[in-house]
Amino acid sequence: MTTFSGVIVPMVTPFNRDERQTINYEVAEQLIDRLVSAGASGIFVFGSNGEFHLVGHKEKVDFSRHVIEYVRGRVPVYVGTGSCSTYEACELSREAEALGASALSVINPYFMGITSREIESYYEDVSASVKIPIILYNIPKSTGMNLPAGIVAKLAPIDNIRGIKDSSGDMDNLASYVRAARGHDMDVLVGSDGKISEAYELGASGTIAGTANLICDVVVTLWNALKRGDTTAVTRLQADIEPLRDVLHLGSTPSMLKRSLELAGVPVGPARRPVGEVPAGLDDSIRVMLDHYGIAHA
Repeated sequence: MTTFSGVIVPMVTPFNRDERQTINYEVAEQLIDRLVSAGASGIFVFGSNGEFHLVGHKEKVDFSRHVIEYVRGRVPVYVGTGSCSTYEACELSREAEALGASALSVINPYFMGITSREIESYYEDVSASVKIPIILYNIPKSTGMNLPAGIVAKLAPIDNIRGIKDSSGDMDNLASYVRAARGHDMDVLVGSDGKISEAYELGASGTIAGTANLICDVVVTLWNALKRGDTTAVTRLQADIEPLRDVLHLGSTPSMLKRSLELAGVPVGPARRPVGEVPAGLDDSIRVMLDHYGIAHA
């Protein structure tokens, strides 16, 4: 049975341009409505594009509550609760469950080198702390390690570990997760937006696509073309994500994505410091990209 499918959007966290760069709830509502209207299958707060690593515990709880209440069941809401600390991950997971989160995304501990058994224990403890579904989150460029398929295979039998997002960009790695998940109620989701169609052919049930913050309609249309087997449309639509991806590589994550949204009329504010404002000289590149998609801009 598939738990996670379609296009799940790891929503950027809108910030004000005040001294503390506080969260802008009003703009968050604007972005949520835009994503739901464009056909998103789910909203995911506090992923990498949501700058989870720069947001405090109370901020996460308060903002997650607001998003869940504002969405009002229109789509599932997923909350990122992973941490380097098992205690923190379990505590935040329990709070997100109590708020009504549909599922949790849990990144593996980063910065420190820990053993395979310690990683397994971390996920076992987090999964035991809640009853709602959990998505493992593999992003080796940020954590410093790739979750081995052997660990995924050991965790797959746990009832509420129901998915894994692979942002490695390595399709052999994703295929190894598909094999590890086989026979269990566990879905594999692709987090590499340039390889959505490849991942689908390997057995991915959905995508958690950062680019969908801006071009949700393109990514949703791509996913629908994959489902109906329209190879001509798939080739065209997969390639159509590249102009945005090219722009995103010009700055630190998620500064270019947030600036692109701002110029498109969704004032999500800057990335949180230490990531700085996008240099004014890059606005022209963003406008050219927005023109490609027919998006009106400032």
